[in-house]
Amino acid sequence: MKNITILGAGSWGSAIAIHLSKKNYNINLWMRSKEQKEKIQRTKENIKYLPGIIFSSSINLFNDIQDSIKDADVIVLAVPSQQVRNILMKLKDKATKNQVFVDLAKGLEKESNKRLSTVFKEILPNNKYIALSGPSHAEEVAKDLPTTLVCAGEDQITREYIQEIFTSPKLRVYTNEDLVGVELGGAFKNIIAFGVGIIDGLGYGDNTKAALMTRGIKEITRLGVKMGANVETFAGLSGIGDLIVTCTSKHSRNRKAGYLIGKGYTLEETLEEVKMVVEGIVATNVAYNLSKIYDISMPITKEIYNVLYESKDVKESVIDLMMRPKKHETEDGLNL
Repeated sequence: MKNITILGAGSWGSAIAIHLSKKNYNINLWMRSKEQKEKIQRTKENIKYLPGIIFSSSINLFNDIQDSIKDADVIVLAVPSQQVRNILMKLKDKATKNQVFVDLAKGLEKESNKRLSTVFKEILPNNKYIALSGPSHAEEVAKDLPTTLVCAGEDQITREYIQEIFTSPKLRVYTNEDLVGVELGGAFKNIIAFGVGIIDGLGYGDNTKAALMTRGIKEITRLGVKMGANVETFAGLSGIGDLIVTCTSKHSRNRKAGYLIGKGYTLEETLEEVKMVVEGIVATNVAYNLSKIYDISMPITKEIYNVLYESKDVKESVIDLMMRPKKHETEDGLNL
């Protein structure tokens, strides 16, 4: 029997624990909060993040991270991207080299502008790393609604190993060797979803949203390819697939946060209202920095950055996007 530890008991970590417990693995779920652990034990629900979803009694709950990973074959990182480095540092002298890590976070490190796989290799260079991404809301995975994901990593045997572990009749997992593209697609699509939320908050229509999504995937692909990704990856699950679900779903916290900004909320008020990590806010900052480093035109990202960090009026940003110099639709040569 496989021993699998999930680090992080938010909505996604809880959903994955519930999913994998149905495959008769031995599941450990770690969380910082003793109060959260006691509440789940008492109610059999993660009421804050996944209300109404019953936890299997076979899921073992932990507050001690070292105890939780003991004897684990696979360790799943289900914490926000800005917490990944801190969690890995806790495991630096605890993890064994045969343990495979699967990262669910869709983000980039703010301080360094690094992909999370790069952060991982700095701290645990001898362990295998897989990024698991794609159009997947925790609420739907927990309810056993059909979902598809993609797992990416440098080693084919490890990719297929994780594919086998996670695949079920309700969760289909593809493999992809393009780790750079899968990581960047998962992180950057949050920026566009945030922008779509702003459009909804302003009361603009479907035409505007379709334009933003289409041109948005174009510009994040442009940066991704410059950073070493394959263009085809952005037309797949971790690119267009994840962008569609994050831009259109009622479950999307990035879209919700953008909607509040469009309605006139400040950034501080927005974060207080959402009450969960909004990866797109940090991703906007990182992508804006990377666009300057790689000298890539990212007008949508730039305007969202200006709204978030320079207090620019959102309607002015829309006008500036519409009135940029005229250009040919495919002049950058990307077949997407």
